[in-house]
Amino acid sequence: MGSVSLKIGDGTARFKRASVCSSAVNLLMLFSVITTNLFALYAFTYHPRALHHQNYPKNMSLISEKVSLILGEIASSQKKLAQMEKDLVGYESIDLARPNTASELKELLKRHQLPLGKDSRTGITEMVASVGHSCEKSMDSLSQFMSYKVNGLCPDDWSLGQKLILQGCEPLPRRRCFAKATPKLGLHPFPASLWKNISEKIYSWSGLGCKNLACLNSKKLNRDCGGCFDIVRGFETQRYAKALSKNDFLIDDVLFMGSGGIRIGFDIGGGSGTFAARMAERNVTVITATLNLDAPFNEFIAARGLFPLYFSLDYRFPFYDNVFDLVHASNGLDVGGRPEKLEFLMFDIDRVLRAGGLFWLDNFYCSTDDKKKTLTRLIERFGYKKLKWVVGEKINGSGKSEAYLSAVLQKPVRA
Repeated sequence: MGSVSLKIGDGTARFKRASVCSSAVNLLMLFSVITTNLFALYAFTYHPRALHHQNYPKNMSLISEKVSLILGEIASSQKKLAQMEKDLVGYESIDLARPNTASELKELLKRHQLPLGKDSRTGITEMVASVGHSCEKSMDSLSQFMSYKVNGLCPDDWSLGQKLILQGCEPLPRRRCFAKATPKLGLHPFPASLWKNISEKIYSWSGLGCKNLACLNSKKLNRDCGGCFDIVRGFETQRYAKALSKNDFLIDDVLFMGSGGIRIGFDIGGGSGTFAARMAERNVTVITATLNLDAPFNEFIAARGLFPLYFSLDYRFPFYDNVFDLVHASNGLDVGGRPEKLEFLMFDIDRVLRAGGLFWLDNFYCSTDDKKKTLTRLIERFGYKKLKWVVGEKINGSGKSEAYLSAVLQKPVRA
């Protein structure tokens, strides 16, 4: 098999920032168009002074040759431009013929013809596996991920899979092996499970620096998770129920703004799941999106009886349009200071939030005034109603003041 072209579905295409290169491509395209048109104008308007009736067939043949030459040059230019576009956006199909490509990857990406021919409902004639196109740039890691014993136990390589996800290789390819099944002993019934710890042995600690909860609680894993695995005696027991600053909104106050219409929600980068736990106490179902960055977040959230969703924010949300009553986000909304990525993310948040639903921006760290202005301008483009908007300051561990933005916004009805 030579190569397999990948289907780039929603959320699998990631583009590089290349404004300078894009300008160069546009100039090159403009130059090519002008040049070819000048050649065509010359070919069709040039008349030699010695043109006679008897030379007419010969001249027509010469013109045809020139036109064919021009068309060939145009086709060649288009191929070069297409390759330049591929280089700019970072897209290239996976070449399965390259050495050391895992046989399972080749098997997965085979095109399988439907046994009964074209499907009358969808119009498809073959089944094609979906895999993120950026996987091509991590082929060594991808082949390692797809190297395993079929029908055997999967390697303990979840950290490799997460590394691929963070490199844009999402969705990951499916595998034909059995994931390690750690016994989940001592799980508490719901709702007692929301605020009780269980044995640390049920979590997977491979690939992590910490090997127990005490180690995790001694570190600040991110701006939203400092000691967030202590759900018995730590700050998590007060989060969303007690305000420590004017930026800290209480869940009951926000639910009141929703006029009793908050039933299901989506939490972006929800730490150890405390937001979802507080909502569960109020009969609101919340899905928490998180990766296992330096901690077993997904397993911990599930052990609390809550719903974790394992994927990166570079991927399109796997939900239908207008389904959530509330979307909650904090510093998980930070996408590395890249305005265009934040814009794509905000449009996806808007897509899954229903009209009249609430977007709760919770203690978003504004590292610079420009960052705050960029986010503010972006939010204003959506036309949300500002139910609550607070910019406050907090003192960090080194004694410096930091600005934070908290807001509750209501999505408008759009015709």
